[in-house]
Amino acid sequence: MHDTQLVYPMFVLVLLSAFVLVLLFRRRVKAVRDGRVSARYFALFRNELEPEETVKAARHFSNLFEAPTLYYAACITAMVTHNASPGVITLAWMYVAARILHAIIHLGANRLRYRIRIYFFSWVVLLALWIDVVVNTALHGSA
Repeated sequence: MHDTQLVYPMFVLVLLSAFVLVLLFRRRVKAVRDGRVSARYFALFRNELEPEETVKAARHFSNLFEAPTLYYAACITAMVTHNASPGVITLAWMYVAARILHAIIHLGANRLRYRIRIYFFSWVVLLALWIDVVVNTALHGSA
């Protein structure tokens, strides 16, 4: 069965989320140590401006709990309905690769032209993943 193979790309996306969380924490600690923001700011996130590199990491971390929730739902749906076809598995890995590339761009130079393109591509892959899961379920039912 291919169904359990979806655990691996999902786990890699979880690892990406954990990596971004650690990066966010380290960037915030450094910002406080460098005196660019006070530790008190993080109690309510007001009355100061957070440095750009911590804002990028915080925004990216939050973003990993937005569209990717639909990704996890598609993978779990494919697993539960036993419709994790090779196409679904390929699309699952493509989505994870796109999200990793998006993280590299966003957390690095943050070139908007490239970031928007890879983000859009990840949505195309996500929609294709859902379509594949729905079509497979409609054609084959669930085992």
